[in-house]
Amino acid sequence: MRNFIIRRILTLIPLYLGITVITFLIIHLAPGKPTELETQMKPGMAMARQRMEKIYGLDKPLYEQYWLWFKKMIVFDFGNSFKDHQPVLEKIRDTLPNTILLNLASLFLIYLIAVPIGILSAVKQYSLFDKISTVFVFIGMAVPGFWLALLLILMFSVKLSWLPISGMHSLFYQFQNLSFLGKLLDIFKHAILPVTVLSLSGLAWLSRYTRSGMLEIIRQDYITTARAKGLSERQVIFKHALRNALLPIVTILGLSLPGLISGSVIIETIFAWPGMGRLAYQAVLARDYPVIMGASVFSVFLLLFGNLIADILYAIVDPRIKYE
Repeated sequence: MRNFIIRRILTLIPLYLGITVITFLIIHLAPGKPTELETQMKPGMAMARQRMEKIYGLDKPLYEQYWLWFKKMIVFDFGNSFKDHQPVLEKIRDTLPNTILLNLASLFLIYLIAVPIGILSAVKQYSLFDKISTVFVFIGMAVPGFWLALLLILMFSVKLSWLPISGMHSLFYQFQNLSFLGKLLDIFKHAILPVTVLSLSGLAWLSRYTRSGMLEIIRQDYITTARAKGLSERQVIFKHALRNALLPIVTILGLSLPGLISGSVIIETIFAWPGMGRLAYQAVLARDYPVIMGASVFSVFLLLFGNLIADILYAIVDPRIKYE
């Protein structure tokens, strides 16, 4: 296992570098430059624009710009933001934990609800519960996240005033002298709506995957043999069937992280959640290249790390899998 992990990490390095090259090229080939955004409303600023491009290093060829950025990235120096001249690493350090909190809460909620629903739907196939859950699953897949977010804000925040509309903290959070439990409760209230919206689509397709995997497993001969031995249905389902049905679920776990992070860009923007997705969205609008690259680097790292965790979990779930 140790050798496998080392090999995987070594193979991820060129993949990681390739993704950064592609991202760098895409953001620089997109129309518009940060210097144009700053000077387009000010006539006679051509000379100032040229000086700004020289200061930012935008007058150099793309390969030279990438090499300068890469040398700094190796030592975790992502430069300063073009917009407010703050260090990019500090901006990511302030926002990344908020995004991780939102995504881990969503991932926990998805697996907590979806796996039992999928198991019960497979065990009670074509029952009333299976039909009702199928209807709700397809609704969850079809409903756009941004539309649901606005609908929940209108219902629970505007009309009922049960939950806050946006942000991660109350307006006077720093001055209310709240206890530690009070602070957690305040963050929990603000996170309910974005976590709900972010979890809905993932909950829908994961419950379908679980149901399909369980239906395939419980029709196998060894399940029939286990029942013939007199084992209880609970033992058959949870001890024999579920363990083998977990393999596709583990696969999805590794691929869920990038999906949640990309989806959180929209959700964080709608709910004004101070996360990395919102930071990246604002950076794209401002053509803030250092911030875009910094956010991309950390997003790619989470993607590759999630895939590595999924591979490791394979061996834990199924002892037949050997990585030597």
